[in-house]
Amino acid sequence: MTTLNNRLERLNERILTACASSNRALHEVQLIGVSKYQTRESVAEAHGLGLTNFGENYLQEATEKIQYLDKKPLTWHFIGNIQSNKTKVIAESFQWVHTVDRLKIAQRLSSQCPKGKALNILLQVNIDNDPNKGGVGPEECADLIKQMSNLPSLKLRGLMAILSQDTDPRVGYETVAQLYADLKDALNPEFAGAWDTLSMGMTGDLEHAIAAGATMIRVGTALFGPRE
Repeated sequence: MTTLNNRLERLNERILTACASSNRALHEVQLIGVSKYQTRESVAEAHGLGLTNFGENYLQEATEKIQYLDKKPLTWHFIGNIQSNKTKVIAESFQWVHTVDRLKIAQRLSSQCPKGKALNILLQVNIDNDPNKGGVGPEECADLIKQMSNLPSLKLRGLMAILSQDTDPRVGYETVAQLYADLKDALNPEFAGAWDTLSMGMTGDLEHAIAAGATMIRVGTALFGPRE
């Protein structure tokens, strides 16, 4: 049986090779372990092997793990669909939110964020205009960023993308990276410095994402194995 340690070693080798092939430094790419459907014991084991960033899709499942592991120095990323009635718990429980695609959601996260906390958020872009996926269209990003930039308690850090299955990942991720660069150029200097994160790439296409400039990759299957 393949162990979590073996899978993590192989995954780290893939990331190292991809970085070398793209002339990127290893520290430029942060691995987020997608731990949905995984037990809290599996997350604790992964942390024991050196992983500190975990991504969760489902709020109730996530909060149980967060509460169980609250003594460990973990960083939690919300990467699922955001319902308006869940924003308070998300703002309280997570350090990063990758899937913001509406001004209303950003406003609720800001107003419900605990005092003194700065919540890192990413704007989810639907680069393919796929009706089956969340995210804002590329042409809408600039206006939404302008509206979100001044919300207190939020720190807008960059873009997140999930490609459609029929999209060539090399082309898709390069398109997202170009949009990310164009948006940064258009930002006011006071906000441009915080625009530093590009979350894209999963188990099957992380090499293409790293080549395009991803700073965060979200990996579940290659780390924890196939989900039951």
